[in-house]
Amino acid sequence: MERTIVNVPEGARGTARSTTTNPHPHNDPSHPLRVAVIGGGPGGLYAAALLKRLDPFRDITVWERNAPDDTFGFGVVLSDETLGGIEHADPQVYEALQRDFIRWDDIDITHRNTRHTSGGHGFAALGRKRLLEILHTRCRDLGVALRFHTEAPKDLPGTHDLVIAADGIHSTTRETYADVFHPRVTTHHCRYIWLATDFPFDSFRFDIAETEHGVMQLHGYPYARPSPDHHPSTRPSGPQNQLGASTVIIEMREEVWQRAGFDALDETESIERCGKIFAETLRGRPLRSNNSAWTTFRTVVNDRWSHGNLVLLGDAAHTAHFSIGSGTKLAVEDALALAACLEERDSLEEALAAYEEERRPVVASTQRAARASLEWFENLGLYLDQPPRQFAFNLLTRSRRVTHDNLRLRDPDFTEAVEREFGCPPGTPPMFTPFRLRGLTLRNRVVVSPMDMYSAADGVPGDFHLVHLGARALGGAGLVMTEMVCVSEEGRITPGCAGLYTGRQAEAWRRITDFVHAQAPGTAIGVQLGHSGRKGSTKLMWEGMDEPLQDGNWPLVAASALPYKPYSQTPRALSRAQLTDIREQFTAAAGRAARAGFDLLELHCAHGYLLSGFLSPLTNRRTDAYGGSPEKRLRFPLEVFDAVRNVWPGERPLTVRISATDWAEGGTTAEDAVEIARAFAAHGADAIDVSTGQVVADERPEYGRSYQTPFADRIRRAAGVPVIAVGAISSWDDVNSLILAGRTDLCALARPHLYDPHWTLHAAAEQGYTGPGVDWPAPYRAGSRRPQTGRTDAPKPRLTI
Repeated sequence: MERTIVNVPEGARGTARSTTTNPHPHNDPSHPLRVAVIGGGPGGLYAAALLKRLDPFRDITVWERNAPDDTFGFGVVLSDETLGGIEHADPQVYEALQRDFIRWDDIDITHRNTRHTSGGHGFAALGRKRLLEILHTRCRDLGVALRFHTEAPKDLPGTHDLVIAADGIHSTTRETYADVFHPRVTTHHCRYIWLATDFPFDSFRFDIAETEHGVMQLHGYPYARPSPDHHPSTRPSGPQNQLGASTVIIEMREEVWQRAGFDALDETESIERCGKIFAETLRGRPLRSNNSAWTTFRTVVNDRWSHGNLVLLGDAAHTAHFSIGSGTKLAVEDALALAACLEERDSLEEALAAYEEERRPVVASTQRAARASLEWFENLGLYLDQPPRQFAFNLLTRSRRVTHDNLRLRDPDFTEAVEREFGCPPGTPPMFTPFRLRGLTLRNRVVVSPMDMYSAADGVPGDFHLVHLGARALGGAGLVMTEMVCVSEEGRITPGCAGLYTGRQAEAWRRITDFVHAQAPGTAIGVQLGHSGRKGSTKLMWEGMDEPLQDGNWPLVAASALPYKPYSQTPRALSRAQLTDIREQFTAAAGRAARAGFDLLELHCAHGYLLSGFLSPLTNRRTDAYGGSPEKRLRFPLEVFDAVRNVWPGERPLTVRISATDWAEGGTTAEDAVEIARAFAAHGADAIDVSTGQVVADERPEYGRSYQTPFADRIRRAAGVPVIAVGAISSWDDVNSLILAGRTDLCALARPHLYDPHWTLHAAAEQGYTGPGVDWPAPYRAGSRRPQTGRTDAPKPRLTI
C-alpha cells in the first residue's frame, strides 16, 4: 500500500495544523502529544523524526541504552518500495540516503567451483552506522530529544501519551507485557555470524563451501563504495577504509558449527577460520567484526502489537530472516505506517488499531517468505547434488517471491539456460514437459487434485461426476484424480461419498474413465482409495464440515477409540479380525478400480482418515503390533499397500498420499514423514502425494502460498522418491517455478480447477505455448488463442529477495 504523508513545512509551528487536511483530537496544538521512543535503532529514530516533522508541537524523546554509534551488523539493504515511501514522507532523509547508497543488479551464486550470475534484481544498501548518523542528524534538526547511554524509565506509559517500543529482538517492553502481547519466539537450526570485509563485492554473493565438517554458506553484499580520492596504492586505514566495504554473513547448521570447532574458538579465531574457508570469495582479504558473535536466528511473532498507549515496532514486534532482506526495511515501513495512521485517525486507539491492521498482513507475508528462505538454507545439504545452474535457480526462487516468470523477465538468458539444462525444448514452459511413472507417461506436470464432491447416491457416481471429471480432463491436465473413493459403506465420510465396494459403482466409474480416454486421450485418470476411519458418518461439507449426522449414523472404526472432536462419535478400536477385513476391502476395491479402467491408483494415508490414523502418534495409541514405534504404526498401512499392489496391474503406477506433519505438538514431523515415504517407496510406491494436517482437530497449520511444498521438497531429496506437491499452488508461474527448481515432480491443484476446469489450457494460452504437453479438444480450438495482455512489454521489475 503506497502511503503519501502530508508534508509539514519545518518551523511552521503556528500554522502546523492548517497544513493537514483533518485535525485530530490527539494532535491538538494546545495539548501537544508527548511521545516516548524506546530504542535508538533505525525504526525508532525514523518514527520519531516522522512524527516530529508531521507535527512540530509534539514532544518526542528517544531513549537508547547504548552509545550513538553502537550497532549490530554492517550494511543495510532497502528495497525500492521502501525508498519510495521515505521519499514521499521525508525528501530530506531520502536525499541523504541517496548520496550514500550503493546500487547493483546482479546476484552471483557459486556452487562446486561454478559461478552463475543472474541480473536485473535491483538492490540498494548503505552502512548501518551511516544510516544512524543520517537519522540522528534529522532528529536533532527537527527537535527530537536523543538520550543515549540511558535506560528508558519504567513509567513511560503513565507519563507520555504514546510509547513506541522499538527496543529490538530482545525487547524488554515486549517481555514486560508478555501477558498482553503473547509473544512466540522460535529458534532455528543454523548458527551465523555478521562480519565485513574492506572491499565492495560487485554483486549479491551466495557462496557454498562443502567442508569435511559439513556445508557452510556465505551471504555477502556491498554497502560502501570506494572513496573518490582512493588510489590503488593507498593503504586502507580505519574501520571504514577508502576501499569500500561489504557485509559478510557466514551461516551453517548447528551440528556443522560444532563439528568444525567454532564453539571452542574466540571471536578472533572464528573470524580467521571463516576467512580461510572463503578465501577465494574474499580475494584473500581479512574479515573484520563489530563485537560479532555466533548466534541463532529467532523468529518473533506477537498476537498483539499494541496495549493502551504502548505500541511495538520493528524487531520488537516481528523478525524476518536476513536472507530475504533487512529487518531494517520492515522497521522503517512500520514507522511510515504508524505515522500515517496517527495523522489519519481521530483517536490514538483507532490509529494504533489501524497501524496493526495495515501492517500485520504485510509482515505475515514477509515472515512466511523469510521462513521458506530460512528453511531452504537450513536444508541446503539436500540440494548439493543438483546441477549448478538448477541449484542457482532453486536458491533464487527459494522464498517464492522470485518466480520463474519474473526471473525470465529480469534475466531471460539465465532462465533459458536453466530450462535447457532441465530438458525443456526451446519455448516450452517446465510445466509442459512429460513425466513418467512406471508404465504411464503424463503429458504435463499438472494434476487435478482429489476433491470430495459429496454428490454420489449410495456410493454410485452419477452425471455430476461425469461432467465434473470429464470437464477437467478436457481442460488439459496431465492427470485427473477422483475424490476419495471409499472401500466400504461404513468407510464413507458422508452419505454423499462415492465408493468402489459394489459392481454397480465400478460400472458407473467405467462410464467416466471411458469418456476421459475417448474424449481427452492425452489425459490420465486416477482413483484415490480410502476409508474415513474416525472422521466418518458426518454431514455433507456445505451442511457442516466434520459435523456428526443428526440421524442415519453408522458405527465408526479407527486405530484407537479416540473421537475426532469432543462431540464426534467415538470409534471402536479395530480388532485383528477387522484389520484383515478392511485390508480385503481395499484389495477388492483396487481390483474393481483396475477393471473400471483407471490409469493410476492412490492410497489415501492422509488427513486423519483410517490409514492416516495408524501413522500418527496422536491418533494411534495401540499397544499391540500395530502401535507404539514408528515401524509398528506403519505396519497396517504397509500391509494394505502390499495387498493393493498385488492386485493392481504391474504396469500401472501406485502412489500414496500422506500428511507430512500433523501441525500439532507430539504428532508426525517432517523428519517422520521422510521415513514414512521411504517405507512406502521401499514397498513399491511410485510417488508420494505430500499433503499436511487435518489429522487432529486442534492443529495449528502455517498457511501461505504453496505452504506444503517444502515438505514435498524434503521428501523428494531425502527419500529419493518422486513427489506430488499440493496446497495453495494457484498459478502456472508457481508450477513452473517448483518444477524447474526440482522441488517437486508434479503439482496438484484443487481450488483453481474448481474455478476454472480448463486451467491448464488457459495456462498454455497465457504463456503463448501451443506445443506438446497440451492439446485443445477439436471443438474448442477456435478459442485457443486469446488476445495478448501486453505483459511481455512490461518494464523489467526491480525487486529484492
